[in-house]
Amino acid sequence: MKTSVLLRFIVIGLLWLGCCIYLINRMIASGMELTLVSLFPVAASGVIVFVPLYKKYVRNGKQRH
Repeated sequence: MKTSVLLRFIVIGLLWLGCCIYLINRMIASGMELTLVSLFPVAASGVIVFVPLYKKYVRNGKQRH
């Protein structure tokens, strides 16, 4: 994997992780109970963010070479 692709994954991953931590901290601060239903959007957002990146840069990158 190229360095630029790895750097993109790291930057996007850190931004996503920061948003998730902020969301969970806001839920805890508001007194919301952390359940599967309240944490599902965090997991779903990870799939929405990282699956297209994986398909574009990792899987298709191997087919190009």
